[in-house]
Amino acid sequence: MAKTTKPVTTKKKKIKGKKEITIVNIVVSTALEKDIPLEKMAATLPNTEYNPEQFPGLVLRIKDPKTSALIFSSGKVVCTGARTLKDVDRSVLSIIESLKKIDIKVVIKPIITVQNIVASGSIGIKLNLNYLGLKLPNTEYEPEQFPGLVHKLKGTRATFLLFSNGKIVCTGTRTEEKVHEATDLLIKNLEKLLNQ
Repeated sequence: MAKTTKPVTTKKKKIKGKKEITIVNIVVSTALEKDIPLEKMAATLPNTEYNPEQFPGLVLRIKDPKTSALIFSSGKVVCTGARTLKDVDRSVLSIIESLKKIDIKVVIKPIITVQNIVASGSIGIKLNLNYLGLKLPNTEYEPEQFPGLVHKLKGTRATFLLFSNGKIVCTGTRTEEKVHEATDLLIKNLEKLLNQ
């Protein structure tokens, strides 16, 4: 009697993402409600760049925390480079301290508005960007120009850069919570697509 062998079935391994994400830049804006003499500031303070023929704002580089502030004569300020909201507060205080040195006293507590948070990390999934460029909605992928795929996540403010090794950059959100929500949704969408 001939032996019957069961057909070998290979179980398809489910693709599962694992999120590791870090805030790398918080961009904020505020208003000091004072006119700022930018020329005096540039002439007096170190770590400043001011070239009004090219750009109307002054760049102030802050050492601790390592951030940069764009200061306009109207008192409007854009600060970049902070990795935490605590560092944002410290940067704004540092700007106010710098202004005291040129006899500009800021009497208000500035209202700080987060404009953008940039986060980077990994989702623990190797990605076929050619496939995703065809199957994932709201994407741009032109490998001759840039190695990453740009994906606008529907229903959120988040835009992602996806790389074939599973590394990602997220931009466009305004809170750390929204960064994590958007990344979780991205992973869910990718898992659904890659496990079809």
